[in-house]
Amino acid sequence: MKVAGSMSNAKLKDVVEKLKDEGLNFGDATKTVYALWKQDSLDLLEPNLPLTLLKYALSLQSLWFWALTALVASMIPTVFYVVDPPFLYLRYVLGLLFVLYLPGSMLLEALDPKSQDLESLERLALSIGLSLAVIPLLGLFLNYTPWGIRLTPITISLATFTEAMAVTALIRKYRYYALTRSRS
Repeated sequence: MKVAGSMSNAKLKDVVEKLKDEGLNFGDATKTVYALWKQDSLDLLEPNLPLTLLKYALSLQSLWFWALTALVASMIPTVFYVVDPPFLYLRYVLGLLFVLYLPGSMLLEALDPKSQDLESLERLALSIGLSLAVIPLLGLFLNYTPWGIRLTPITISLATFTEAMAVTALIRKYRYYALTRSRS
């Protein structure tokens, strides 16, 4: 569409207003901008990107990292200390999430930091599949260590792997944002 090419370095609000001036209503204008963005005909960049990795880690863009870290940190005591029936179900749900989704999800985030290439259902399926591939490899590795395959080493190695992939994803996402900042 001619609007995308003629308004380089324009704000999103200005692009939508230009489309509205051409006769589209607000809903159709925003759908057009979204379609252009999905087709890579339009780059949407953050106006105030963090300049350092530390500022990026402390920004709202990396809130997912801190939520994951809190979830992993809360999962470890849940595994060891929750044995009573009312909270036992919480342990089961968090355990399933901790084993079947988070390791693969963080590995996928580390491998593909852009997040816009895959749809949500594809990400979910790949995360579960990668988790099912990573868990046996961690178990195989633990089998040849002095600690063996017990609850404590499995929990700690799974938490360490998940956090290591989250830190890698955080660094790669920052580098991607820094690259987009240098292009603009």
